[in-house]
Amino acid sequence: MTDAPTRNETAIPVEALSSIEAAEELARLADEIARHDRLYYQQDAPAISDAEYDALRRRNEEIEARFPHMVREDSPSKRVGAAPASGFGKVRHAVPMLSLGNAFGDDDVREFFARIRRFLNLPADQPVTVVGEPKIDGLSITLRYEKGRFALGATRGDGREGENVTENLRTIRDIPHTLPGSVPDVLEVRGEVYMSHADFAKLNEAREAAGEAIFANPRNAAAGSLRQLDPSITEKRPLRFFGYSWGEASGRLADTHWDFLQRLKSWGFRVNPEVRRCDSAEDALALHRDIGEKRALLGYDIDGVVYKVDRLDWQERLGFVSRAPRWAIAHKFPAEQAQTVVRGIEIQVGRTGALTPVARLEPVTVGGVVVSNATLHNEDYIRDKDIRVGDTVTVQRAGDVIPQVVAVIAEKRPDGASAYGFPDHCPRCGSLAVREAGEAVVRCTGGLVCPAQKLERLKHFVGRQAFDIEGLGGKHIESFHADGLIDGPGDIFRLKDHAGDIREREGWGEKSVEKLLSAIEERRSIGLDRFIYALGIRQVGESTARLLARSYGSLAAWREAMERASAERHANAEEAKKPEAVGEAYAELCNIHTIGMAVADELAGFFDRDNVENRKVLDDLAHELEIEDVAAPAAADSPVAGKTVVFTGSLETMTRQEAKAKAEAMGAKVAGSVSKKTDYVVVGADAGSKAKKAAELGVATLTEAEWRALIGG
Repeated sequence: MTDAPTRNETAIPVEALSSIEAAEELARLADEIARHDRLYYQQDAPAISDAEYDALRRRNEEIEARFPHMVREDSPSKRVGAAPASGFGKVRHAVPMLSLGNAFGDDDVREFFARIRRFLNLPADQPVTVVGEPKIDGLSITLRYEKGRFALGATRGDGREGENVTENLRTIRDIPHTLPGSVPDVLEVRGEVYMSHADFAKLNEAREAAGEAIFANPRNAAAGSLRQLDPSITEKRPLRFFGYSWGEASGRLADTHWDFLQRLKSWGFRVNPEVRRCDSAEDALALHRDIGEKRALLGYDIDGVVYKVDRLDWQERLGFVSRAPRWAIAHKFPAEQAQTVVRGIEIQVGRTGALTPVARLEPVTVGGVVVSNATLHNEDYIRDKDIRVGDTVTVQRAGDVIPQVVAVIAEKRPDGASAYGFPDHCPRCGSLAVREAGEAVVRCTGGLVCPAQKLERLKHFVGRQAFDIEGLGGKHIESFHADGLIDGPGDIFRLKDHAGDIREREGWGEKSVEKLLSAIEERRSIGLDRFIYALGIRQVGESTARLLARSYGSLAAWREAMERASAERHANAEEAKKPEAVGEAYAELCNIHTIGMAVADELAGFFDRDNVENRKVLDDLAHELEIEDVAAPAAADSPVAGKTVVFTGSLETMTRQEAKAKAEAMGAKVAGSVSKKTDYVVVGADAGSKAKKAAELGVATLTEAEWRALIGG
């Protein structure tokens, strides 16, 4: 169990959030979920239950649905898993291994079916058939076959890059080494490695008898077994495999998902026997109830049921949104709960200065995981639930991963328990802590003067999604910073000047220091998107960083544009009702799809002329690093790759949502308004001011038919 806190759902309903509160909440959720992804995917050591984790993701999705213009680049909805751990070679997935959106109740499932109908514009009487199957609680992997022979196997990792565990996977009896019959020259089979309850019990009995540490649960046992550096150890572990999907394939596999599963079986893969076809939402819900009733008898862990649209041509049209396919969803089982006592409330200071209260709990086991702390989010959350030190509370691990305080059991409150008083000064630096109008967060005003903020920003800078320097984790950053070896990000790249000092530190030797310095040197060249993300600008996550990098192309162009946007914002603060009223650079920034004024303001603030420290950091890093320009879009052979497209009016052959998704998949940039940098405006029926502005600016306009002809139908 980690000592780091976990998150709970905020007490403020999504529908009551102001835009400022929503932005702050999305930023906190992005950081918290990323931390739990690292614990779960890299360390196989979840700090919260699946149910609690899912609750965080659900909260994030609900806020994004209400404030779509605030979706962050590092949003959990755009991210899968965590970066691969060290110790294994890395494998770049030809087709990303995405995660799934979640449904937690019957209405969520019905809405999933309704969304499919809306996106595809289906008639009311046309059935939407899905394939439902148990969601195995194991380790997702991909198996690459070349001319029918098993050639490579990898974990999911962060969805784009995983660990090469080929030799370990060869030891699993459910994974065939060769495939019979007609097989595409290249075929990636995807599925789940897991351990049965019976085999898990036997393994732990043997380990206990041998005086070895026992595994906490079957998933941890499966993940730990698959990640053995010695394949002979993996071979002795009773791992199993269910196949359920595919990645790269050199030929068409089937017309329906159901038929693909039959092909999997014909090639010798095990497919879950509980798989069923469902012709409606009610059929799917019936399957969920049926599997839920027999869950304890299946012999392996599951945490829900996955529904996938059966028709593959519909799957292709539906495509993907961020980290998940539109054509699939995971219907989770209810969370487990337990009661415990709040032993204390502490304040942690994040990299943006947010003061986050953390409940220290009497350790309690919930769903097989020991819970000892939970985040209390903010001042309002504590006040609305009236949480006091000494209270007995109900704790829930939502989604079986993340602990949250559900309620206080008032009748068990001890005499004399007093209401919690939120601090008005930072506990780390003593600076005034303020809560701005419209925000839920109390924030330290110390900025980089605050040691907590400076330290957390340094940790963020070397994080997995940022510079990802092997051997330089949070503990090392804390130690080097405390001893004055690192003060700012640029100092990391000058650690070679302190090599002698580091060698004398406990736990460091000649080889480990050489390895660290080599890893730092390897990161002197980094992509623009990772560099932007590493700066830790509020509301700029991984996805937003990629959008910015793709839109501006180079560090010089991005910085010049941000400084111009910042100057415009500074000069026209009173006139910022619309982006156009601020200035051209600011308006261009806001015009990037999914970046609105809230994110633009954070970027402008970071580059504000008064923020001398930020400019110093950028100048310092520019001397130490080579920031790679953005490569051409993956769909470079597409006629719209790199083009900026705006859709306006009603389309007849596809919905606007489908049209935008298709354009982005082909490498285009979809904007929300027309500017002189727009390449095409696709005009549907009842088009309004955007078509008029295109004509005024001389931007090319296309009918829907012309657009379809341009992109190849």
